[in-house]
Amino acid sequence: MRRLKIIVLFAFAVFSIAACFSSKPKGYVIANSKTYDASLFRQDCAVCHGPEAEGKITDDGKKVPSLREADFKFKTRNQIFNQISQGGNGMPPFKDQLTERELQLMTDFVYRDLRGGK
Repeated sequence: MRRLKIIVLFAFAVFSIAACFSSKPKGYVIANSKTYDASLFRQDCAVCHGPEAEGKITDDGKKVPSLREADFKFKTRNQIFNQISQGGNGMPPFKDQLTERELQLMTDFVYRDLRGGK
């Protein structure tokens, strides 16, 4: 009986450790992407939202939100497009920096790739 308990405990420990090293991807990895929209993100958005869009705290203590997790204020494509193009709530507008096509690419990138929208 004691030997069985040790075997079960050992098996549990092995499976627990194996789960920690699982090769399952965490989702879309911006740094690994060679797409144009990921390049735009790295160029225009990563400085505030972080290199993997997980948000950050600025030097003056303000919180820049994650674009991947948490409760999003802007959930639809149209709301995301307006936020990117018009800015607001601490975010600068990008309507004069990006073309209409680039604004659409960034909207789809946030909605589809970072948030898993369909």
